[in-house]
Amino acid sequence: MAGTLETFIRFALQIYTFMIFGYILMSWIPQLKDSPLGDLLRRAVDPYLRPFKQIIPPLGMIDISPIVALFTLYFAEEGIIYLLHLLFA
Repeated sequence: MAGTLETFIRFALQIYTFMIFGYILMSWIPQLKDSPLGDLLRRAVDPYLRPFKQIIPPLGMIDISPIVALFTLYFAEEGIIYLLHLLFA
């Protein structure tokens, strides 16, 4: 069961990571950002990115908060998988 749950968690967080990357890329193209897909990604990703944007100020024109958010998501994923292995080992 732990293997199936681990696969599901990794898959779900991988999709969310791709959504964050898509949101970042769409911020460079205003036409895509204002599209229905851009609105969907904004509603899905913005609640997660908002705390990072409040803590980490942009460096000129570069916003590094999504990078920190992606690293945090990766470490959270690894922590969850580690706990999962401890619980079902």
